[in-house]
Amino acid sequence: MIQQAKTILRDTFGFDQFRPLQEKVITDVLNKKDTLVIMPTGGGKSLCYQIPAMIFDGLTIVVSPLISLMKDQVDQLTQYGIPAVVLNSSISEDLYQTNVQKVRSGEAKMLYVAPESLMMDRIRDLLEEVTVDCFTIDEAHCISEWGHDFRPDYRQLASIRKQFPEAVCVGLTATATPRVREDIKEILEFREGGTYVASFDRENLFLNVVDKDGPVDQILDFLYTRKGQSGIIYCFSRRQTDEVYQDLKDEGHSVRPYHAGLSEHQREIYQNAFIRDKIDIIVATVAFGMGIDKPDVRFVIHHDMPQNIESYYQQIGRAGRDGLRSDCLLLYSHSDRQKINYFINQKEGEEKEVAKKHLEDLIDYLTTSECRRIPLMKYFGETYHSDECGMCDNCISMKDDMEDLTIQAQKFLSCIVRTEERYGATHISDILRGSKAKKILENGHDKLSTYGIGMDFSKDQWIQLSRLLVRRDFLKKDPEYGSLLLTPKGKKVLKDEARVQGVLDRTQTAIDGSAAARTSSDVEDKYDEALFEELRKKRKELAEAQDVPPYVIFPDTTLMEMAYFYPQQEESLNDIYGVGSAKLKKYGDDFLEVVKTYCEEHGIDERKREIKKKKKKKSSSKKHEQIGIDYNEGKSLEHLAEEHGVKMPTILKHLKTYLEEGNDLRQDGILEATDLSQRKVDEVMESMEKVGPELLKPVYEDLDKSVGYSELRMMQLYYLAQDGNK
Repeated sequence: MIQQAKTILRDTFGFDQFRPLQEKVITDVLNKKDTLVIMPTGGGKSLCYQIPAMIFDGLTIVVSPLISLMKDQVDQLTQYGIPAVVLNSSISEDLYQTNVQKVRSGEAKMLYVAPESLMMDRIRDLLEEVTVDCFTIDEAHCISEWGHDFRPDYRQLASIRKQFPEAVCVGLTATATPRVREDIKEILEFREGGTYVASFDRENLFLNVVDKDGPVDQILDFLYTRKGQSGIIYCFSRRQTDEVYQDLKDEGHSVRPYHAGLSEHQREIYQNAFIRDKIDIIVATVAFGMGIDKPDVRFVIHHDMPQNIESYYQQIGRAGRDGLRSDCLLLYSHSDRQKINYFINQKEGEEKEVAKKHLEDLIDYLTTSECRRIPLMKYFGETYHSDECGMCDNCISMKDDMEDLTIQAQKFLSCIVRTEERYGATHISDILRGSKAKKILENGHDKLSTYGIGMDFSKDQWIQLSRLLVRRDFLKKDPEYGSLLLTPKGKKVLKDEARVQGVLDRTQTAIDGSAAARTSSDVEDKYDEALFEELRKKRKELAEAQDVPPYVIFPDTTLMEMAYFYPQQEESLNDIYGVGSAKLKKYGDDFLEVVKTYCEEHGIDERKREIKKKKKKKSSSKKHEQIGIDYNEGKSLEHLAEEHGVKMPTILKHLKTYLEEGNDLRQDGILEATDLSQRKVDEVMESMEKVGPELLKPVYEDLDKSVGYSELRMMQLYYLAQDGNK
């Protein structure tokens, strides 16, 4: 039977091979062994029961908590040519009766239903008439009081399960601690069977926790370089949700709110708009998300901290389900912690103790200075076998990363003065970057002394600097016109009487560099973006004609492969990831036409498909040893940074660890990498001798801020290497 399952995987779903654990789970399910599957969101849980459903003679029941999720999954299965139906209150009576008849006749292989619907006599009576081979419970953690989302309706599934003694029972969830797993199996009275726990590590998610400091500005900074991307922003309350929504809307973002204060009809409209790519961003309370299976959510932001790690993990799990790099940003403040404590104190007994423990675990995660995946995996009973993931803020950041931004600030402020404080950040940035925009030329701003002097920063960086200057009260916005005005503090900076220090947009630490290099594939890095956009237009057109979400036609990963390999024959298109026989037949001609037309216009040939399986790099906690050895054998710091696809601070961090373990380190290579004169090197060495080399801020202050932190980091390593070699 497993061979039949592999054929379905390839021909129906368009995938070449199973993901980790899928084959073992499907084998157990086909052999009628009760099975509990704990697999992260986007890990492929659905196939674990969908493929057996196509092989079993009888019906597979799928219990799901949210109506929108059921409809979404049935839509997707229909696209694959799989007979699945839903029975719930959202469909018309005519469609309800049609679906009942499909179940009764055996035409439907899968029935999606909510737990409360299963309690209804008419559905119980219907199921008595048919053979049920598989009883699947999605979001199975809802059955346990120790789960973060306990639902009393789920408890009754245990008695309903007894109605189908011959059916195999499958429980699935993305979030379950060891205690919750045992609870699920005990309540459902699992017979002989396995518990399969996939790694909780979502490698493509960049985990970032930052101190909340002007959250709206922090979010606007984050969104500035993510125009057109889909994302979710979670807020603690309805009021906060509405305020953030209004702020983003005022800034021109494509956004809608979602919370229990809106009518059910309004929430459905907004959710559908998000799913169907009609809007980019949803600002929501935790009420939003369980029914979302949108694979191309590129970011999840927590404006306020969640109540526990399981909620956090489930919410960030809505990002990057297609396997592409996605960002998870959490803004943390002590006041948020106090708010959650207040609500915990309203509880009593064991419920209060459970909530307290959940909060403690979350705080440990938020305040850790080690790799964030270590405490996150530990919470779910998994050991993360590395001390560095390269995909969280702690792993790629260095202590004392504050930069001296005074010179850039003076350029920006000077340009504001020279344009008579009549313009906003975008216009000032364009002047500094030497833009030939019509507005600049018409106003004669290309003749200013500040025109073109800001090429050292990108436009995005100048915008981010402007936000920092406003937050720190060096600038203020004209409330009526939005132009930037200097404050007394800003005037002091211009007169060289004050300094500007900070970190430009900590939320975007790893847009490029190490994190991107570790998660992206050749296809993701080099696909033809113009063709990709043409394919997206075609996908949206087809989706709107059928009234389904665009990703139901094809996910972004499939379109990326098309835009990389340029398939121009049906056979070539069939080899593309996610193109099964049903979709090839249904959409093949439409997408081939787009690719062929594009290739003819641009003189592009089909790319030969030499599939090289991307070997997963094994994380090694000993990477610093190899870097230390290579460096001592003569490789330069720049060479090592390029070779490992990381930035210089990461190499310095590895070498420092290597040194701290008692190894010697050559000093000449460090001096080759620094731009400091010998006089400055000696000054830094004297300062470190005086105030100590451990912390860089005292050295920075002792040198009157004349040497930046990037150089000080190198000199710290030089000093420690000198000391160690002695």
